[in-house]
Amino acid sequence: MTRYLSHTFPTDDAQTGVRLFCFPYAGGGASAYRRWQRGLDVHGAGARVLPVQLPGREGRMTEPRFTDLHALVADLDEQLDAELEHPHVFYGHSMGALVAYALTARRQRRGAPLPLALALSSYRAPHLPAPKIADPGASDEELVASLAALGGIPRVILEHPDFLAALLPVARDDLLLCTTAFAPDEEAVRVPLHLFIGARDRLVSVPEVVAWRRHAGRGCEVRVVPGGHFFIRAHEDVFLQELASVIRRYDRAPALAGALSA
Repeated sequence: MTRYLSHTFPTDDAQTGVRLFCFPYAGGGASAYRRWQRGLDVHGAGARVLPVQLPGREGRMTEPRFTDLHALVADLDEQLDAELEHPHVFYGHSMGALVAYALTARRQRRGAPLPLALALSSYRAPHLPAPKIADPGASDEELVASLAALGGIPRVILEHPDFLAALLPVARDDLLLCTTAFAPDEEAVRVPLHLFIGARDRLVSVPEVVAWRRHAGRGCEVRVVPGGHFFIRAHEDVFLQELASVIRRYDRAPALAGALSA
């Protein structure tokens, strides 16, 4: 079992459906997706949700965190390689969108199996500067204020100083990872892109999300959904209904999953 996943599925189980690997946002962990299996099932998507747990948070708190995107993606590629031989889709929110894209680009370069699709939300196209949440030297108070304004810190954490103290180093390292010098591949990824952005997102704009089309080699669609940058929390069920409609295209006939119209 890879350390990035809490569980895996038997390689000969034909009934598990497409696998949905979910990459977390800055400061987040696998628990952000703890309700998604039930939510997607309710909306008729047969995907098996596999939240990816990055080091240095939640159950991997004692492990060193990555602050370099290239190093993280290389480790993910190695550790998840066997799991990614089976039909799968990548989902990433905010920082997770960048990680999902970079992992796909790396696997494409080396000829490894690719996702059937990428579902990405709340992040600028990779050729644009990373969204700026706070200055690198921001105080804890300033960083908390910036994250809270975006809806990125649950109330239970805001009300407990010990929880905040554990969160902030993770958030700082993840924000540093997002600013890693990163040049997107010249070749677009050969998978369909499904992009989501909150209608009231104050960090990322619709044109910055539409700009992902430059990197889409099998078509691209953009959906504007209710909420702000963290609509996946504030409007989780509404979003899961949207995501389920995407996943069903690949879950029911993954071998026939084709390109979107550009």
